[in-house]
Amino acid sequence: MQFDLRKFIAAGTKPYHAEFPCDLSAKDFAGARIPQPVTAVFDAETDGEEVRMTLRAKALVHGECARCLDPVEREETVEAEWTAKERDLDDPDFDLPLDEKGHLDVDEWLSQEFLFQIPTVLLCSPDCAGLCPRCGKKKAECVCPPEEEETAPADARLAILKSLLN
Repeated sequence: MQFDLRKFIAAGTKPYHAEFPCDLSAKDFAGARIPQPVTAVFDAETDGEEVRMTLRAKALVHGECARCLDPVEREETVEAEWTAKERDLDDPDFDLPLDEKGHLDVDEWLSQEFLFQIPTVLLCSPDCAGLCPRCGKKKAECVCPPEEEETAPADARLAILKSLLN
């Protein structure tokens, strides 16, 4: 969705409200994805010389557990607020995605907010133990004998390092 921010600042007296679908399925959020379209809510209102904008959305994020590689689904919520003045629109360091005409790309803003919101390390549970380095099963399901794990080096070439520990 494109929002003409420059025009709204110049003539916006009535609050603006929009609910719109946003497809973020083509975006990569550090290994996570949002495959279903998200319903976003965008509001803008003038407050003197400023425009206050809010953006809200919930999404079901899909990814893999960083420890055991099991599928992970979790709901993430974005609630962002931004205030802008007309002079901000010509600032090259303005943080929101604006084009040269002053149109705000609300879809891209939402994508950026989800990028900040979604953890870079997804876990299936906080106490996930991960995978056994020998059999590859989840450590909770692993049947490898513990004493074998302590005596046998993971790689025969590292046996000399194991002897240094003794």
